[in-house]
Amino acid sequence: MRTMRFLPILLLSAALFAQQERRGRVDVEHYDIDVTVQPSAQTMSAKVKMRLVPLDDRLSSVQVDFNDALRVANVTEDAGNAVGFSRTADFNYRLQFSQPLVKGKPVTLTFEYDGRFDGREESPVYGIKFAAMDANGASFLYPARWFPVNEYTCDRYTMNLNVKAPSEFRVVSSGVDLKSEAGGQTIYSFKTTQPALYGSFSLVKGRPVQTNIEGVTSTMFFSSAAMANEIGGAVSKAMNFLSDLNGKPPAVNLMLVETFKGFPNGYSAPGVLFLSPNGIGTEVNPRLIVNQVSRQWWGGLISPTSRNHIWIVNGLARYSESLYFESTGGPSAVETEMRDVYVEALTQPEPPLIQASRYEDYSPEYWAATAAKGSAVFNMLRGIIGKEKFEQMLKSFAKANAYKQVSTNDVRKAAEQLYGGDLGYFFIQWIESSGAPEFKLTYTVFRTAKGFRVLGKVTQDLDTFRMPVKLKIETEGNPEEKVVEVVGTSSEFSVETFGKPVSVKLDPDMQVLRYDDKIRVSVAIRKGEQFAEVSDFEVALKEYQKALEVNRNSSLGHYRVAEIFFLRNNYQAAANEFREVLNGDLEPKWTEVWTHINLGKIFDITGQRERAVSEYNQAIRTKDNTQGAMEEAAKYVKEPYKRQNTDR
Repeated sequence: MRTMRFLPILLLSAALFAQQERRGRVDVEHYDIDVTVQPSAQTMSAKVKMRLVPLDDRLSSVQVDFNDALRVANVTEDAGNAVGFSRTADFNYRLQFSQPLVKGKPVTLTFEYDGRFDGREESPVYGIKFAAMDANGASFLYPARWFPVNEYTCDRYTMNLNVKAPSEFRVVSSGVDLKSEAGGQTIYSFKTTQPALYGSFSLVKGRPVQTNIEGVTSTMFFSSAAMANEIGGAVSKAMNFLSDLNGKPPAVNLMLVETFKGFPNGYSAPGVLFLSPNGIGTEVNPRLIVNQVSRQWWGGLISPTSRNHIWIVNGLARYSESLYFESTGGPSAVETEMRDVYVEALTQPEPPLIQASRYEDYSPEYWAATAAKGSAVFNMLRGIIGKEKFEQMLKSFAKANAYKQVSTNDVRKAAEQLYGGDLGYFFIQWIESSGAPEFKLTYTVFRTAKGFRVLGKVTQDLDTFRMPVKLKIETEGNPEEKVVEVVGTSSEFSVETFGKPVSVKLDPDMQVLRYDDKIRVSVAIRKGEQFAEVSDFEVALKEYQKALEVNRNSSLGHYRVAEIFFLRNNYQAAANEFREVLNGDLEPKWTEVWTHINLGKIFDITGQRERAVSEYNQAIRTKDNTQGAMEEAAKYVKEPYKRQNTDR
C-alpha cells in the first residue's frame, strides 16, 4: 500500500530523473484496441496492438506505463515471438526484446490482458480515480493507463478503439463511432485519423440531454437534466469565446459525460469532456468549464514534446480562464484574477519550469508550477508584445502546430516572429531559471526649465534578471508612464514630466511575477492551505505564522490559524484567533461573516446559547452571503450547532 506524500515533495529523485532521460526512445504511431467491459462484474479484458517506431538504434528494451490492476497474459511482436515483460516500478513495465530493434523500423506489439476495477485498486495518482465501473456504468480515462502508454501526456497517436459492452449501455469516446451487435453484446467502434491522446471512454445509460445554443451543440449524459441544460449554456459561451481567441477548434460540438465520485472535477479528451459529480455540482462552475473547453486546443490539438514543456498547455488552459473573466468583467476582474494566479505560482519558486517532469502528476505543486506559473508567464509575455499581437500568436501557434508536439522554443519563436525582436532573455528568466524579484524603488524629483525630472534607481536581488517594467508617475496634471528596462541588481532611470510628481509607482498593475510584503503574506497563507488540504496541520501552522510575522493584521492569516484550532477542538485558542480576525484588516471581506458564524459555533459547543445567537445575528447583519453564509447563520439561529467527531 502506498502512503500519502507530504508537500512539497518532488517525487522523482535526481537519479531516477536521469534514469528516465536515458530510457530507450520510441514513437507510438497507432493503436488497435479490442476491449470488453462487464460493469456488473467490474472486469475488463483487452487485446491491444501497438505500432511503434524506435527513435534510438539497437533498442533491446522499452518502458511503458501500464495500470497495476491489469494482469498481462502475454506480449508478442510481429512474427508472433514472445516479448519479455516485467514490472519495474508502480505503473511501469519494461519490455525486453530477443533481438534489438532497428532505428526507424516500425514494430507492432500485441498485448493481451485482463483485470478488475472494484475500487480497491491503486490509482496512478494517489487519491484520484481515473478508472471505475459499477452496474450503472464505467469510465476509463487516459491517465488510468488502462492500455500501455508511452511518454504520458506527450506522445500522440491515432487509434481504432472497439468497446464491447452489454446492450443496455452506450459507449462515449473520441472519434467517428459505429455500432454493431454480437451475441447479446454491443460493439462500439471509434476511429481517429489525426494523432492525439485518445483512449478515454465511458459506458452510459439513458438518453442524453442536448442543447443547441449560439451554434454550439452539447450532448450531455448527466444524472441531473437541470444541470445539463445549465452547463450546456456555459459550454456554448466558452466555446464561442475561445474560438474567437484561439481560432478554429478541433471540434465545435462536444459530448459531456458524468464520471464517478473521486474522479478529477474535469478531464478533457478530444471531442469529449468528462465531469465528476463534484465538477457538475449544483451551480455551474465557469472556471472549470472554460479550462476544460480550452483543453480542446491546449492538450487536444497540441501537446508538449516532453513533461518538461507541459507548462505550455497547462499555462494556456489556466490563462484562458483569466482572459474569459477579463472579457466578462473587464480589466479590474483580470487584475484580481492574476493576483491570485501569481500568489499560487510563487508557492513553488523551485525548480525551474523547464524541469516540470520532476513534479508528481496532479499534485498541488504540479498545478502551482505548470498551470499558475505557466499562466503568469503568458500574462507577462502579453504585457511585452501587446494584447493584439499576443492574440495573433495564439491563433497562429494553434494553427501551425495542429496535431503536433510543441516545445518552449516553439513558443519563443512564435512570440518573436510577431514581436519583431529577441525574447530569449524572457524565456531564460521565467522558464529556465527559478526565483522571482522583489523591487525596491528610490527616486529624487528635480525642477527643470520645462517642468520636472525624476531620477531614480530600481534594485532587486537576481543578478541575471532582465525585464521591461512599467513606471507610472502621478503628477498634479496627467499621469506619465514609461517602461524601465530592469537589468541586473541595479537599474537607473530618468523621466521628464510637465506636472509636479506626486508619487512614483513601479509595476503598478502587478504585471511582473514578483514579491512584496502583501504578496509574501498571501503566498505563506496559500502554502499553509496546501498543507492543510493533506491534513499536515503542524506545517500549515508554521506557514500561517510566517504570514503573521510579515503582517500581524492579516485577518486571513488569523482565520486560517483559528480553523486549525477549531478542527482540533481547542476552542479557546480558536476563539482568540477569530477575535484577531475582527481586529485585523478584514481582507478578504468574507472573513468577517464567517468569523461571526464560527464564534457562534464555539459558543454553542460550550453551552453559551445566548452569545451564540448574538454572533449568528451579527453575521446576518453583514449581508455577506459568500459560500452561503446567510443560510448557514440563519440555520443556527433556529437550532444550536452540535459538534461532530469528538473522538480525536
